[in-house]
Amino acid sequence: MAIAAAIVGSVAAGTASPVPGTPAPPQLPPVQARTLDERYTANRDYIADAERAAHRLGDSYREHHLRELHASGRQFLSFDAQGDGQAVEVLGDLATADRVVVLVPGSDTTLDTFDYLGSRQASLSGGAHALHDEMRRLSPSSVAVVAWYGYQAPRTMSRDVATTARADEGGHRLTALLGELRTANAQAPVTFMCHSYGSVVCGSALSRMDTRTSAGLAGAALFGSPGTGLRSTADLPVHVPVWATRGTQDWIARAPHVSVSVFGTTLGFGTDPTSPSFGARPFDAGNSGHSGYFEPGSLALRNLALIGLGRGPEVSGD
Repeated sequence: MAIAAAIVGSVAAGTASPVPGTPAPPQLPPVQARTLDERYTANRDYIADAERAAHRLGDSYREHHLRELHASGRQFLSFDAQGDGQAVEVLGDLATADRVVVLVPGSDTTLDTFDYLGSRQASLSGGAHALHDEMRRLSPSSVAVVAWYGYQAPRTMSRDVATTARADEGGHRLTALLGELRTANAQAPVTFMCHSYGSVVCGSALSRMDTRTSAGLAGAALFGSPGTGLRSTADLPVHVPVWATRGTQDWIARAPHVSVSVFGTTLGFGTDPTSPSFGARPFDAGNSGHSGYFEPGSLALRNLALIGLGRGPEVSGD
């Protein structure tokens, strides 16, 4: 109860509210292979509109980040510049890829941290680029990485980061994304890569899938995880490979693996995914810290790339 009380008493960081004058996202065609370019173009035009709006509103901070997101060659499957925003970026050719990886981020992800969160590799976009580069280095096959900021991520210093509420919403959306990816490319196996609180989102998605909604899912990798909300992989209604790791320098190791009900809210995420009782396949992340799993040249990045390529036997164990 002391742990629960401490969590309940945490200070909630504010979430950005939609600013009057920020344009709403465009109406987009359904995700299909033939509509991808149309969606990329529409979102690119929308980002430019949002950048101009931020300039008119005197929001130089958001304007700067939108300018970076509007850089030539970037492909956004969806985008929303309102409030903390939403952004789903595609690296590679989604329609023709042989393998697809979806990178699911943790707390503190917003439009303003999409490209940089303390360091380039710590951000969602930076991690996705590092993973995409490593997968292409290890394999001549065509690969696509989806940097999925498709849910309202909690702030680290907030009560939300200790509950499953944001993850439950994100789990619904992640399940829907899998269906969209299958529509765009029915042949490529899809792997979820779930960092920190993102592993709670993945746990939520996996726990609600069935044979139909999990079609095409090749597995999930959890890293830097505080838990998933699941007791073990045996609780999953679908059976796909689930991998788990934690770097030796990751502070998340000190997080309590509890799940308690307080005032009608469940706090904590239960079983440590790297423990034998959880039932995940262990893999080695070396001395990675919490934000270092995508560091170029690291063992963690190599193993994550091999998992994304479906080359499980080559993954080094923990």
